[in-house]
Parts: sequence; structure tokens; C-alpha cells
Amino acid sequence: MSTSTLRAASPTAHGTSELALGAIGVVFGDIGTSPLYTLRECLKAAGGVSQTNVYGIVSLILWAIIIVVTFKYVCFVMRADNDGEGGILALTALASEVAPVRLRKVLLTLGVFGAAMFYGDSMITPAISVISAVEGVTLVDAHLTEWIVPIALVILTGLFKLQKRGTGAVGKVFGPVMLVWFVTLAVLGIVNITDHPEIMRAASPYYAFIFLTRAPATAFIVLGSVFLALTGGEALYADMGHFGKTPVRLSWLLLVFPGLVLNYFGQAALVLSKPSVVAQPFFESAPSWALIPLVVLAAVATVIASQAVISGAFSMTKQAVQLGLLPRIPVVHTSSREIGQVYVPFINLTLYIAVVFLVLFFKSSDNLAAAYGIAVASTMLLTTLLMYFVTHSLWKWRPLATIAVIVPMALVDLLFVSSNASKVMDGGWFPLLAGGALFTVMTTWHKGRELLVQQIRSDSLPLAPLVKSLTAGEHRVLRTQGTAVFPGGVADATPSAFLHNLKHNGVMHRVNIFMAGSTDNTPHVSDEEKVAVNDLGNGCYTVLVRHGFMEIPNVPAVLKLVERHIPEWHFEPSEVSFFLGRDTIVATGQSRGMSLWRERLFAFLARNAAQAAEYLSLPPNRVVEMGGQVNL
Repeated sequence: MSTSTLRAASPTAHGTSELALGAIGVVFGDIGTSPLYTLRECLKAAGGVSQTNVYGIVSLILWAIIIVVTFKYVCFVMRADNDGEGGILALTALASEVAPVRLRKVLLTLGVFGAAMFYGDSMITPAISVISAVEGVTLVDAHLTEWIVPIALVILTGLFKLQKRGTGAVGKVFGPVMLVWFVTLAVLGIVNITDHPEIMRAASPYYAFIFLTRAPATAFIVLGSVFLALTGGEALYADMGHFGKTPVRLSWLLLVFPGLVLNYFGQAALVLSKPSVVAQPFFESAPSWALIPLVVLAAVATVIASQAVISGAFSMTKQAVQLGLLPRIPVVHTSSREIGQVYVPFINLTLYIAVVFLVLFFKSSDNLAAAYGIAVASTMLLTTLLMYFVTHSLWKWRPLATIAVIVPMALVDLLFVSSNASKVMDGGWFPLLAGGALFTVMTTWHKGRELLVQQIRSDSLPLAPLVKSLTAGEHRVLRTQGTAVFPGGVADATPSAFLHNLKHNGVMHRVNIFMAGSTDNTPHVSDEEKVAVNDLGNGCYTVLVRHGFMEIPNVPAVLKLVERHIPEWHFEPSEVSFFLGRDTIVATGQSRGMSLWRERLFAFLARNAAQAAEYLSLPPNRVVEMGGQVNL
């Protein structure tokens, strides 16, 4: 399928309202269910209910949402889309393209670390969201407490099984439900605000300032819980490519933001008038007759909350594979119209296993809240640092304007990171451990690929002179009918599969196409710019293929483009043989820049990567694989 076919359709093509409804169902689930536990955790960290605590905390929540989500992400960071795609890896590619060469490796490291932390957050969000909703059943019957974990596991299992149907299908189902959820949040908030209207005075930042300055040590700890109201902001940016920035912005400003704010203020009003409800202020805010329907709605909404980070993890994985940060992983396109909508079976299974572990290990939303925040807060800080290079080098802002915007945002992010650092020993170690492991894998794979290419270049014969000697020199060989294609090679180096074919069969095909690929820092490359063909003479050609980091290589589709550049050759699939080298990587401990244990890790990852034939969309009955060995 060509790039033009796979490009995401514009909002006009689908209808902005349809995409906005899908965005409500997928993008805002995480941040939309934060009212289930945020105010409760904040008041617990503050030491209990008092007018100063309640006014100060709800004011902090409001202004944190305005500054971090509305201003930073919706109004600022979402402007830095990379050809429509969002997420920290897309931002890293965009920043690296315009940053000074000496800083590009540093930016790549920051981006990779941020991506690894995002994966850590993707594991916790489903667990805490679903458990927090299921805990509402204890208000119906206290004896149901022992069923919280089993019910949560059943719900989560159903969610992860649903992923293979695709983000678009999930969004159509979840969108109307989340529309009802946000309207419910707003209605519950308005009802409780009506009983205690003076709570609206907390909209003034004065109360947040008083709370922060009255007891700075306590306020610093509380900020770690206030941050729970912001989790989902980074997923909002990562999922932007699924629906487009305009539908996401409209959904946030017209529905999600008002619904959240009204509900937080409604809960605050309730706990001021009835401090005894502080253990479950969200569920207690509903009348008794509505409790069971609200618990059911909350359970469904928290399933949807998990969708935002899961679909964001799928998109990020696809980007990471193309950018050379992860081994080949099968990626399934779930929509013929939206290239951003993908399903990654391996990531889905990995997240499911991690989520089940978290539910069984932590058992309650209170315990999980202690583990939540540090990973996504780190990602948010790294996003701000990367935005400096976008504003300064790409958008050409004046230095004073760049500093005036970036520094305050970085300070806010740093404050949240440091306040969440106190949670590390209480559970924050899990996302850091998971993120650290993924960071090690990604940096090892990236470095290993660099060393592998260097080794192949040093061990291989130059391609052009060899082809000339075999086709026109004294060492010419027999030619056979058909076309031989050698995908996945290194530019100007002779593929090992070509040499093995010569050694074992003693012939060359009438047409030989040597393909080498590269990934651009843009999500998509047009068909006109995708291939560059160089004629080596006597039916031999080198083809340099450029892909965007959101594209999956498709060799047969590329050959249709190559056909335009070789008038005397016609692409006939039944006459083409694809020769792949299956090299065994041997860790020797002698490479520069990588220790023996990392060499072994790279070799392990290479052995377990997806089959090249499947990843490159090659017809199985036309593929010939030939083994070799590369010593690092």
C-alpha cells in the first residue's frame, strides 16, 4: 500500500464531530477518571479536611490543569506535531532535525528515556483506574471488598482482548460512553456546588498560594497527589495522531475541561459540608439511588481510561521500531483510513502481564497511587526540554520569548517530578524499574545497530566494483531469468545473501536490485521522494528507500515505485525472488562503545526479532533466506 493511501485522512473527510467523539472515547479516558481518587489522595497527604486544605488543594488542582494541560499541551506542545503525529518520540525526531549536530545524541537519549517512562505509566494507568472504580462497590455492600481484585482482573482482561479490534472501533464504542461520563461529572459537580457555592472562591490562585506558603513541607508532599489530576496529559499528545489536533482541542475545551473542574469543585464542596465522606468523595457525591449506576458507569469509564495509554503505547512502539530503537515487532494496521490506528500484539500482551502483576501486588488504588506519577512527570519534563529546541531552532522564536515560555513550564514540571520522587520507596520504584529496563533495551538496540552496520561495511566488498567484475569483467558469471531483490542491505556494501547465492548457485539473475533503507525524521515520505535508483549497469541497480517513522516497510509496494525509474523492467511478482540474509550475531566483547553484556543483549534481541520477510511484507513463497555470521 502506498504512502498516499495510508496517510491519515483530514478531519474534513471524516467529520470533525465524529473524530471529536472518538477522541473523547480514547484520548481523554485517563485524565477523565482522575476525579475518582485525586482529591481523596490529596486530602490524605494534607492530613485531613479543613477549609484551608480543601480550598488550597482544589485551587492547586484547577491551576495545575490550566497551566500543564490547557496551556502547555493543548495550546503549546500540540503545535509541535510532526506531520500530524505526536508523542515524545515524534517530538524527539522533530527537535533532532533542527538541533545542533553535537546535541542530537543527547536529545535522542532524552527522548528515549521519556518514551521508556511513558511505557512505565502505561502499565500503572489501567490498574489504578479500574481498581478505583471497582472499589465503589464497597459503598453498596462492605462484604464485596474481597471481590475488588477479581472483578478488576476480569474487566482488564476484557479490555486487552478488545484491542485487536482497533482504536477506531474502540473509539466509536467508547466515545458515547465517555460523553455520558463527562456530562455526569459536570452534573454531580453542579449539584454539590449549589449546596456550597462559596467553594467557587477557590478558583482564585490566592488560595493555592496560601496553601503552598503556609506549610511548604506538607504542600510539597501534597503536590505529588495533585499531579494525579494531570496524568493523561502526555497520552493526550501521544494520541494526537489518531484523531488530529482540532478534534482533540475542541473536545478538551468544550467538554472535558469544564466537566473535570466542576466535579473537583463539587467534591470539595461536599467534603466541607460532610467531612466523613473523605474516604470516597466521588461516589458519595451521588444520591443513594444513583450509586449502583454510577459504579457501573465508573467501571466502564476506567476501562476507557486505560485505552488512552494503551493506544499511545502502540503508536510509540511503531515509531520506536522505525527509528531503530526497538527490534522488528509485528504491527497491525486496524484502519484503512487512519495510519495512526495500529495494534501491536506483543506490546498488548506485555502490558497485560504487567497490569495483572500490579493489581495482584498492590491490591488497592491507595497503594497504586503511591506508585503513580513519577514516570509521567519525568516524561512531561523531558517534553518541555525538547520543546526548547523546537521553539528556538524550528519556530525561530526570539531567545527572550523562548526563555519566558520554556523556563516557567520546566520549573513547574521539575516541581512535580521532585514532589513525586518521595513516592519512589512506596511503589514508584516499579515504573522506574520498568522504564529503566526499557531504556536499556532501546539504547542497546540503537547502539548495536550502529556497530552492526559498521561491522558489515568493514567486512563487505564494495558493491559497484564487484558487480562490474561479475557482469562485464573476466570473472563474469552465468545469468538466469527473473529478478533477484536483496532488501535490507547497507548502502554500497555487498549483501551477504548475494555472495551466498553466487557461492551455492553460481549464477546471477537477469535483473538484480540491491535495496538499502533509511528512516527520516518525518512520519511519512511521499511516493515521489521515497526511492532513489542508481543504475550499476548490466541489469543491476541500487535502490535507496526512505521511510517515515510512522510507515511500515513494504518491499512489493516499493518495487512498484522502482518500476517507474527503470523503463526496461516490469515488476512481475511471480518472477521476483527475494533473498534475505539471516545473520547470526556473535558477542565477542571486542566492540568499541558496548560492553559484553550489552552485546549479548543485542544478540538476544536480534535472534528474537520478528521475521524480516513478514515485517517487509514479502510473499512467503518467493523468499530465500541464507544464513551468515557477524562478530561484534
